[in-house]
Amino acid sequence: MRARIYQPAKTAMSSGTAKSKHWVLEYAPDQPREVDPLMGWTSSADTQSQVRLRFDSKEAAMEYAQAHGIDAQVLAPKPRKHNLRPGGYGENFATARRGAWTH
Repeated sequence: MRARIYQPAKTAMSSGTAKSKHWVLEYAPDQPREVDPLMGWTSSADTQSQVRLRFDSKEAAMEYAQAHGIDAQVLAPKPRKHNLRPGGYGENFATARRGAWTH
């Protein structure tokens, strides 16, 4: 079995980093998905593709993969640079704004 171990990125819909601190072990699909001719749904007989295991550290995920004979590929997370504005959120409501209120 092949799998990948990675640290998920934050969702695009939030500014927080919730659910991005853990490491995830996710199995790679063994067979391609098939389209059902009657309903048009995609399906697969591969049940391992539905499994996502979460771990507190990368080392714990790697130990699990080695103990269970899983060929795992570790993907390193890309560092996220911080988006800091000088005035912060309060700058939106400052009385000494130079520009017009645009939002």
